[in-house]
Amino acid sequence: MTFDKTRSAGFLANHMARLFAKGLQQNIRPLGLAPAQFMTLLALWEKDGLTQRELVALLDVEQATMANTLTRMERDGLIERRAHPEDGRSQSIHLTKKAISLREPATSAARAVNGVALGDLSEKERTTFLNLTRRVIDSLKQRY
Repeated sequence: MTFDKTRSAGFLANHMARLFAKGLQQNIRPLGLAPAQFMTLLALWEKDGLTQRELVALLDVEQATMANTLTRMERDGLIERRAHPEDGRSQSIHLTKKAISLREPATSAARAVNGVALGDLSEKERTTFLNLTRRVIDSLKQRY
């Protein structure tokens, strides 16, 4: 029996994620951002001052990956680290003015990719797709 990748949710989701990432990368590159920086900025735009540990948990990435991303972001003038006010062993991550100024152009770039990806779907289909995608993600999170 052959494996039909066109009927594999995992294969299709992975392929779609790679295409989303490629589109996002192309759209945010002119802003000097990489996809990992963008997703970190999304979290910090929602709540500035998170710790590295909180970002790791929130974004579901490896500690080493987050450490490297934050180092690049600090180098690029997007964040600054400060002593955490309640825990002297950790640092809180804060946005710089440069990062704050990138919010609108970066999120517009991401919306453009979403627009291309979902452009052939009706509003009802978009809602259904997003709801089903969230349910699948929740199921996988509970198991793994």
